[in-house]
Amino acid sequence: MAEAAIGVIGGSGLYAMAGLSEVEELRLITPFGEPSDDYVVGTLGGQRVAFLPRHGRGHRINPSELPTRANIHGFKQLGVRYLISVSAVGSLREDYAPGQVVIPDQLYDRTKGRPSTFFERGVVAHVGFDKPFCPILSDYLYAAAKAAGATIHKGGTMVVMEGPAFSTKAESEENRRRGHSLIGMTALPEAKLAREAEIAYATLAMVTDYDVWHPDHDSVTVDTIIAVLNANAALSQRIVAEVVDRLAEGYTSIAHSALATAIITDRSRIPAETKERLSLIAGKYL
Repeated sequence: MAEAAIGVIGGSGLYAMAGLSEVEELRLITPFGEPSDDYVVGTLGGQRVAFLPRHGRGHRINPSELPTRANIHGFKQLGVRYLISVSAVGSLREDYAPGQVVIPDQLYDRTKGRPSTFFERGVVAHVGFDKPFCPILSDYLYAAAKAAGATIHKGGTMVVMEGPAFSTKAESEENRRRGHSLIGMTALPEAKLAREAEIAYATLAMVTDYDVWHPDHDSVTVDTIIAVLNANAALSQRIVAEVVDRLAEGYTSIAHSALATAIITDRSRIPAETKERLSLIAGKYL
């Protein structure tokens, strides 16, 4: 099977990856169901890269229905060690304007009932998640965005809401009062599952709108976002091409050993079928 050390998961507006050569499409089976779509594995800047459209081609899957465990497991099956998340987000700050790019460093969870761990059915693991994004990969993304000519900001908390409806004005104003910088619908549980899979993960947040708090900004609608999404998609592909070059030599992330001290369960009490289900994610620790 094809392998790739670098993965890219594309959000709204990014359903394909330009510039890939030697392309293979792979439909993967995982113990956690079917991923959102086929993985596209190809060569970019001399590196093998695996791409997955988060919502499926044609944008068929809403944020609450995403098979995130299957998506992350699929990247693990392909050998991915560095996963770049490209996400369309709303801004909660005047200085993070539509069309600009942000590399956030924190997450705040307002989702409801999404499966957020691989560890269940007789096994418990508590991974460290104080830094939800890999700091080194985030630095690489920031440098790549600058090189690609983006107006780029670094830092800030992304609040993750359930969706698929956009925020009420009261919710938007409360998120601003809490000091959050961005709002999106998909970074969680994606970031948690990537950490459990020992994959370095960082987000390239592409700002599409000012949410609904801004006095000069009308209600958020799909129509008003589409034009910004299209421009952002082209920019995000230039940034990804830049960061792939910078990842050529690789590095060791805190994420790559996230499970080393995380599994608390007595190994002798973990059911055999659970060990089998987790063989790729945590086999060396079980």
